[in-house]
Amino acid sequence: MSNIERMTIALPIEMADSVRHAISMGDYASSSEVFRDALREWKLKRMRQEQELNAIGAGISQGLEDLKAGNVKSAEAVLSRLERKYRAMTDSTAATH
Repeated sequence: MSNIERMTIALPIEMADSVRHAISMGDYASSSEVFRDALREWKLKRMRQEQELNAIGAGISQGLEDLKAGNVKSAEAVLSRLERKYRAMTDSTAATH
C-alpha cells in the first residue's frame, strides 16, 4: 500500500464504539483495517447491484425484442399455465401430508 491517503471521518458514537470493540476483540488491528474491510464490502455490494441492474436491463431489452418480433403469449395463456402449475404444487403438497 504505497499510495495511501490519510482521511479523517466523523462517526456517530455507536459506530465509533463498534469500531473500537472490533479492535479490542482482536478482529482488526486498527481502525484503518476496519474501514478498509468495510469499503471492500461496500464495493462488492455495489458491484452486485450493478450486475443485477444489468441483468434486469438485459431482460427488459429481450422482452422488448420479443414483443417487436411477435414472440408473445396472451395473458390468459400465461395465467392459465401458472394456475395449473400452482394447483399441481398444492395437490402434491396435500398428498404428502
